[in-house]
Amino acid sequence: MFELKTIALFTITALAEIVGCYLPYLWLKQDKSILLLIPAALSLALFAWLLSLHPTAAGRVYAAYGGVYICVALLWLWVVDGVKLTMWDIIGGLVALLGMAIIMFAPKSI
Repeated sequence: MFELKTIALFTITALAEIVGCYLPYLWLKQDKSILLLIPAALSLALFAWLLSLHPTAAGRVYAAYGGVYICVALLWLWVVDGVKLTMWDIIGGLVALLGMAIIMFAPKSI
C-alpha cells in the first residue's frame, strides 16, 4: 500500500508542477492571458507542498520523483500536446520508473 500511495502522490505532484510550468508557457509562447500566471503560481505552490509530504529524506524524494515526473511529462506530451510517443520514449519512461522504484522501495539498511 505504501508503494501505491507514494506513486500516486508523485503523480499528483508531477501534474501540479507541469501545470504550473505549462500555463506560463501558454502566456509567453501562445499569447494567452497573463491571468494564467495566477493558477500557475498556485499550482507550483501545491507542487512544493506535495513534495514535503513524503516521510523520507528530501534528496531521496527529489531523486525518485524525477522518474515519475518523466513518465507524467511523456503522458502530457501525448495527451495534451498530441505528440505520438516513440518506442524510445516509452522505454526511457520505464527505465525512469525503475530508477524511482529502486530509490524509494529498496531496503535502506545496508
